[in-house]
Amino acid sequence: MTTPLQHLIFDADDTLWENNIHFERAIEDFLDFLAHSTLTRAEVRAVLDEIEQANLGPGGYGSAAFTRNLRAAYEHLAERHINEDDLGAVMAFGERILVQPIELIHGVEETLALLAPRHDLTLMTKGHPEEQRLKIDRSGLAGYFRHAAVVPEKTPAAYETLVVELQIDPTRTWMIGNSPRSDINASLAAGLNAVFIPHHATWRLEHQELDKDAGPGQLLVLERFRDLGRHFLAEPGALDRAP
Repeated sequence: MTTPLQHLIFDADDTLWENNIHFERAIEDFLDFLAHSTLTRAEVRAVLDEIEQANLGPGGYGSAAFTRNLRAAYEHLAERHINEDDLGAVMAFGERILVQPIELIHGVEETLALLAPRHDLTLMTKGHPEEQRLKIDRSGLAGYFRHAAVVPEKTPAAYETLVVELQIDPTRTWMIGNSPRSDINASLAAGLNAVFIPHHATWRLEHQELDKDAGPGQLLVLERFRDLGRHFLAEPGALDRAP
């Protein structure tokens, strides 16, 4: 059990609150609207994945980028004349994501409330800066974190920069998230420790095999967010007593 002060860096989307489920629902509606006569839904999804993969990088995340990718997929695959009404309907599938209510993942706020007085908490998320900061504000969780960083991409270099900026010890720093690619493997490669909390709807482009040998740090795999209490609270039963 870890009881001394630790530096805990938290991912946001699909770690603290639901995110990708809204994109998946939009994709299902897009597939229904497209109703391709020869391609299966899986084949259409593969085309969308290719478009999203090609557009990764700065500006490649968030609802606006997703909406552009949906439009590009429709223009590529539509079997009928493309008119402005159809394009408007397709783009609405993506645009509605921005106004979805923030739904915290079970146990998140209770766990943060217990961890914050005992450890140094930071939030690190990637995507469109304005959109991500809006979600942080709407979540009501900002007060638990000493610092919140929105970066274009979570690379080993991004983690190394954050460590220098916050002047923290990598050996006592843990990146906590659901993405093997961005949260776990990249932070381990930067010399940090990592906690993987899988999410059933993690974005397909974030899937990778966990690389526990990417760096010298430790890797923990937990089933749920509340399990952080077993490793980072001096009283592991405190969460069971939380209201």
